Amino acid sequence: MTIKMASWNVNGLRACMGKGFMDFINNGLDFDIIGLQETKMQPDQADFTFPGYHVYWNSAEKKGYSGTLVLSKEEPLNIRCGMGIEEHDKEGRIITLEFDKFYFVTIYTPNSKRELLRLDYRMQWEDAFREYLHSLNKPVVVCGDLNVAHKEIDLKNPKSNVKNAGFTPEERAKMTELLDSGFIDTFRHLYPDKADAYTWWSHFGQSRVRNVGWRIDYFLVSEGLKDAVLEANIHPDIMGSDHCPISVTLGL
Repeated sequence: MTIKMASWNVNGLRACMGKGFMDFINNGLDFDIIGLQETKMQPDQADFTFPGYHVYWNSAEKKGYSGTLVLSKEEPLNIRCGMGIEEHDKEGRIITLEFDKFYFVTIYTPNSKRELLRLDYRMQWEDAFREYLHSLNKPVVVCGDLNVAHKEIDLKNPKSNVKNAGFTPEERAKMTELLDSGFIDTFRHLYPDKADAYTWWSHFGQSRVRNVGWRIDYFLVSEGLKDAVLEANIHPDIMGSDHCPISVTLGL
């Protein structure tokens, strides 16, 4: 069985819907599951539908902020929003779908913000999320905006960004810890040396046109699924957000 999955930080789903989101859904790639992050809306604000998909929301308590959504052609066995930890579950950052052979988890990791005002909270979140993933009793597929460029190859200007949110030693170390605990970065698994492959670009200085970007969106899989990874792609030509979609194909 081949399963095609996509992930996209849409930076406001309503705005992205007006910039071609449904073209992405209907462009022939035929994704079985799609995880979205930073939806910035509540389900009752949705005046659109996604034919052929079951739709699962996890919105932040604060309107117009954060939020995740999963579209799945197959109805899951179970759906869970959050980690079951109150202090981490107010911003709509995680949705978990359970299927027969695996869990699908979409995540929008908290940004450490300018001046690293939220770095301490981010460190607590990282530990809690890693523990949560290891509490799941099947192989796991994790996708989303993890808000970290793991290695120097994952951003255009590593030297000048060492102390900036998304590339601090602390954030990179947590990513290493997560991978070392039994997860595979699917893109780097297939393309260990591929440079200039980014998923997010600043709005400033025509960064996207010049491809001055960061790779901060990921598909991770449990180590036991490593040999199931058939494809892992970045789609920089798809517009609609400051992030582009990413995708993975698994043979299960």
